This record gives sequence, structure tokens and C-alpha cells, in this order.
Amino acid sequence: MKFMKLGSKPDSFQTDGNNVRYVAADLETDIIVNVGDSKFYLHKFPLLSKSVRLQKLANTNESKPLEIHISDIPGGPAAFEICAKFCYGMTVTLNAYNVVVSRCAAEYLGMHESIEKGNLIYKIDVFLNSSIFRSWKDSIIVLQTTKSLLPISEDLKLVSQCIDSIATKACVDASKVDWSYTYNRKKLAEENGNDPNWNGVRNRQVPKDWWVEELCELEIDLFKRVLMGIKTKAVLSGEVIGEALKAYAYRRLPGFSKGMIQSGDMAKHRSTVDAIVWLLPAEKGSISCSFLLKLLKAAIYVNSGETTKDEMVKRIGQQLEEASVNDLLIRAAEGEATIYDVSAVKKIVEEFLRKDQTAEIQSFEEGHEIQEERRPGILSDASKLMVAKLIDGYLAEISKDPNLPLSKFVDLAEMVSGFSRPAHDGLYRAIDMFLKEHPGVSKSERKRICKLMDCKKLSVDACMHAVQNERLPLRVVVQVLFFEQVRAAASSGSSTPDLPKGMKDLNSGSHGSSRSATTNTEEDWDAVASAEELRALKGELASLRLASGERNGDGKSNVDKAAVSKMRRLLNSKKVFAKLFSSKGGQGENSGSDSSESLGSANPEEAAKSTPSRNRRHSVS
Repeated sequence: MKFMKLGSKPDSFQTDGNNVRYVAADLETDIIVNVGDSKFYLHKFPLLSKSVRLQKLANTNESKPLEIHISDIPGGPAAFEICAKFCYGMTVTLNAYNVVVSRCAAEYLGMHESIEKGNLIYKIDVFLNSSIFRSWKDSIIVLQTTKSLLPISEDLKLVSQCIDSIATKACVDASKVDWSYTYNRKKLAEENGNDPNWNGVRNRQVPKDWWVEELCELEIDLFKRVLMGIKTKAVLSGEVIGEALKAYAYRRLPGFSKGMIQSGDMAKHRSTVDAIVWLLPAEKGSISCSFLLKLLKAAIYVNSGETTKDEMVKRIGQQLEEASVNDLLIRAAEGEATIYDVSAVKKIVEEFLRKDQTAEIQSFEEGHEIQEERRPGILSDASKLMVAKLIDGYLAEISKDPNLPLSKFVDLAEMVSGFSRPAHDGLYRAIDMFLKEHPGVSKSERKRICKLMDCKKLSVDACMHAVQNERLPLRVVVQVLFFEQVRAAASSGSSTPDLPKGMKDLNSGSHGSSRSATTNTEEDWDAVASAEELRALKGELASLRLASGERNGDGKSNVDKAAVSKMRRLLNSKKVFAKLFSSKGGQGENSGSDSSESLGSANPEEAAKSTPSRNRRHSVS
């Protein structure tokens, strides 16, 4: 730390009681200076010869002895004592901690060159410019001391000089930075003399963000101004600025790392969050999506303005593919019925989709006419796939909330339903979790949520689970088994087995949806599968993979026959399919056997001939 000594006489100020200070001298004191609650018994000549203000106060006061009051001097009694000692020629040591208060007090007392050459103001200014502002750590200390001396420290340009000094040093080429700047860091082994290979030469590269740690000590208003000064110089990249903001948020916002703000001065925390958002660099990717989401959570918690939150939503939406499920779990405001703020995530996804929906229009001249060309969206398939998987995982987590409405689940899932993804396992897991935590959902609601899933895109493991899942409608269970049968046949190289018209109609709808001409049959298929029906289906899926494993030994024809045999055996299960093809009318007494025979036919046309009336009345489409 830099320092400067002024004067050469010994310090003869003494104390008589808590609030009385005097100079031990042969001459009797002839002036009493009241500074707040303190009294200084001093001599006129040394004081009045260097202070314009004291001269004016003495000329307008005829009391004996002379007594004046300067209760509003910056820095109070301590600052006045430094100035008084300088007037007496006593030794005074100035450093980064007291130089600003001394400068402000000297300005208040009018200790300029016009009254005496080499006065205190001149000496302090020389010390600031030649030593303090050339030192990184001293500049930061001085800047911190200016806050308690506003507005005079601002009027004297001390604040702006400190900020410019710090910003300039932060932008210096890292190769020219000495590690002594970072005084808060832990010393390296070689610097402690513990490294036997240390040869006295620094060979460790200084990071570009070496200055970040020290700036975190500043209050938000000063930090904001320093960072603005750094950004104005346009030397450092957005990533470095982002690292500074991240470090400051973790240091100054308690609980920020956990996505919340612990109790404290909420107004101060709100000011900090708003300033960090305002300082975010414009370059995409300069701030991680995880940090942005933590910042949004903090903004919601401290009740920041809508402008701040909207800016965060916009920034997050531009790089949503980088987020994790845990990042998206934003707690709902106190008093809300749900655990998580699903509406905030929906806004983020909307912002992500807006990038693709808002195509750019390029104008160009062709002949004598202006033509417009609309470009496609900018989202890549990889980004869409990552976001789709992210939302699947998010839905699985929020589904654990028993108060989550079905509409919020479906609305969010439908927002990414247009994103092609090779597997729907994540979506199936979310649907299953929702049905598990919401056992009271109606048949129509169960059907609505299951329509989000494409059974053809479930993995083998997911199919095994779905076939045994008592929470799924019977329609979905059968569709899963059917598509796995088709997949097993395809993987074995055999042709797809012939299916009866009822099954073809059942599986002709998109995303597993189908319609029935008979209301009762439709309701039966939307009902949850019974235990007996699941037991009938339980062993089928596991055996499908065994058939494909036999293709090396028995050949394509044997596998094809096995696949067709398994399908017939499954379709002949009265317990499973009686609901779909049984009549609720007058022919109910023989519907079970009739439907079993027609479904057992390998040729759909033969099945249609054998029971034409039943196919007309009870077909599922």
C-alpha cells in the first residue's frame, strides 16, 4: 500500500476527556473549534494562515476566546485533526484509507494554493495522481471510501478518477499483469517458497478475469459504474464481463447458488439483481443459460419489475437448449397452489419458438421490381431435439406436484410436439408420473394426455413397462404391444403380419388416437386396463424379442410364422379384446365368439366377410 508522510514535527495533540483535544505548547490557546461533539483548543495563526473558511469564520466572530463551529465538515473530528496537524507542521501519514477524507476536509476548509503555496490540497492531489491511482488495490480501496463522502467526493472528481483508473488497469493485457494485483487470492506454492523447483521466474499465465475477485468487494452502484467503464473501453470480451457478473452475484446475493435469495435487505438485493441484468453483455453465449435461469429465479424472488423479468425470459429463450431440468424448476410465488411456476417456463419456450417462427425477409431488386424472399427459421434440428428432451424431463419433475392442472401439462407438452425426436421414452415417463400422482383424472383426461405420446417411438424397455402399466388406458397398452410386434417382425427381416381390420383401424390414428362409431366401445377402450387384461398381455412383449433371436437358427420363414402365430394368439385373447368388438345391443350373447374368430383370421378381407355387420357397427377408427 502506498503512503505519504507530511510534516516533520512530533505529534503533540493530546486528549483531555473523551471529546476534548488540545496542543501541548507554551503558548496559550486562543481559538476553540467545535466539530460535532468534539472541542479542539488550538492557536489562530497556524490555522488561519492555511484555511480560507477559518479566516472568514474568525472575522465574523468577536467572542473571547474565539469559538467557531464547523459541524458539517466531511469526515468529522478525525478529518479535521489531520488538517490541523498539517497546519502545525506535525507528522501526518496519508494512505488509501484516509486520503479521500483528508482531501474532502481540506476542500471544505479552503486549503488552496491561493492562500499558501504547497498547501494540503496540492500535496494530496500529487499523492493521488503519482501513487494511489497507479496502484490497482489502492484505487479500489480509495473508491470504496468515496461512498461515505458523497456528494463532495463526486464533485471533486475523485469517484470518476478512481473508476477510470480501475477500468484502465482491468483492460491491460493479462501478460503484463503481475500477480500482486490479486491480493485476495491464495498464494501459489512457489510464492510461499515451498516449491523446490521455483527459480524466481513467474511462469503461470494470468487469466483474463484476474480482476473480478477484487471488484466483488464494491457496492452495486460502484461496481456498476466500474463495469460500465470497462465495457466502454471495448477491450474485454463478453465472456469476461459475464464472468465478473457471475462472480458478483454469487458473492453479493446470499443463497443465489441455490436459486433463491435468503432473507435480508430485499430492496438492496432487488437493486443488485436489476443492475446485473442491465449489465449483461449483448453477445449470445457470453453468459451460461444456467446462470441466466438463476438470475430469473432471483428476480422473481425479490419481486423485480416486469421489464427485468421479460429481459431475462428473452435471453434464456435464445439459448434454452443449454439449460438443464434442475435449472428450469422455478418455484412458484408464495400463495400459489402449484409448487413450480410453469407459466414462466412456458414464456421461455415461447421465446425459443419465436426465433424459428419469425423468418427474416430479405428484399432484392429483380429487373425493375422489388422482390421479397422469406428465409427459414434459424433453429437447428439439434437445438429442437435438445429442447424437446429438456421439456420431457421438466414435465416428469413437475408431474410430482399433485396440484398441477392437466391443462398446464398438456399445453407445455404440445408446444414442443412438433419437434421430431427419435424416442418418446421421456414423454412416456412424464405421462406415467402424472397419472401416478393424479389418480383421480377422468377417462377423457387420461385419453387426452396419452394422445401426446407416439407409441411407435417407445424403446423396448419403455414398451415392457407400458404393457404392465395399470395406469394406462387399454387402448394404449394394446397399441404398444402391436407396434412392438411390428418392430420385432421388421427386425427379423420378415414381412409385417397381416392384421384384422379392427386392429388396423385402431392403429391408423396419429399419436395413438382412434375413434369409434359406437360410444360404449370407445369408452371401454379408454378405460384403464384391468389386472386380468394386463396379465394376458404381460408375457407377450418379453417373448417378442425371443422370436427375433431365433432368426439365425430357423431362418426368415420360421420367424415370420412365429410372429404371425403370436399375433393371432394375442388377438384371440377374449379377455383383452372382447370390449372392443362385443355388442352392447341384442347380439351381445354371441359377440365374444364371433369377434374372436374374425380377429383370429390372418387375412383382413376374410375377417371382413365373416362378420360384415359387426365390422360396420363396431369398427374402431
